[in-house]
Amino acid sequence: MKFGPVPVADAAGCILAHSVPLPDGRLRKGLCLNADDIALLRAAGRRNVIVARLEAGDIGEDDAATRLAASLTADNGDLRVTRAATGRVNVYATRPGVIALDVAALHAFNAVNPMITVATLAQHTRVEVGTMLATVKIIAYAVPEADVVRAADIAIGAIGQALPVFRSATLIETVSPGAKPLKGRDALQTRLSRLGVVLTDPVSVGHGAADIAAALARAPGEVLFILTASATSDVGDVGPTGLIAAGGGLVQFGMPVDPGNLLFLGTLKGKPVIGLPGCARAPALNGADWVMERVICGIDLTPTDFAGMGVGGLLKEIPSRPKPRADI
Repeated sequence: MKFGPVPVADAAGCILAHSVPLPDGRLRKGLCLNADDIALLRAAGRRNVIVARLEAGDIGEDDAATRLAASLTADNGDLRVTRAATGRVNVYATRPGVIALDVAALHAFNAVNPMITVATLAQHTRVEVGTMLATVKIIAYAVPEADVVRAADIAIGAIGQALPVFRSATLIETVSPGAKPLKGRDALQTRLSRLGVVLTDPVSVGHGAADIAAALARAPGEVLFILTASATSDVGDVGPTGLIAAGGGLVQFGMPVDPGNLLFLGTLKGKPVIGLPGCARAPALNGADWVMERVICGIDLTPTDFAGMGVGGLLKEIPSRPKPRADI
């Protein structure tokens, strides 16, 4: 593509690079100039105009964006792709879930040509119906078709969603002797409803490993949550111990996300078990959100995945925190 000023007489068929004011309106940028447009420019006294001129092997911005968006979302029917305008195509969710990206492929895509770009939400961000997941933008008025082909081939199906695979959950809350129950059910139900998951009947038990184990064995939900009266402080505490006593296994205790450090994840007879940190009683974003959203959408989490949450894991402080970070 060639870009720069040309005499108005030579501008027919070129793309107007900048809007041009006229006595009766304006010619908008991006317009492919025709004979009538040239006449208007001459009548306005313009001798030169800045344009973009496609060369052999170039493809226009809208065609390029359309082709690239189609490749990026290939085989992901739960996404809505808009029509191209000014070299831009947006991608939207049509169902709740979490965004699922081939991050390496998207990095390679954006490295093909600086004029070919895609910007997305962060990996595994929870999305709702109508959430914009990504925008494909061709920065120039045209790009080499060979680069479009290369970028499209690199990132086929790189933008998608992981959808909920569970529909029910059980929350087991423990109560310490003589203490008032601490409420956490409403906040959890709000979180789960965003993904179409419902809570079964409330379960409240004593603050002991045996009580938790018995409750886990009876729990009907497809995903099991444990919220203890006092924070889980060690793998030997009542929550993880109760899970092991019930015949389950521990995947992870603790995570590098704050608030949310004191979370644990395990399994019991094929069911995910999530030990919630105390901050999950509040509606503010915390590490438990990241874990439960991914688990509900069928994403298996490993210790390596947890380790990767630390960068970006310093979240906003919650007002109800007993010991704020700054008070040290």
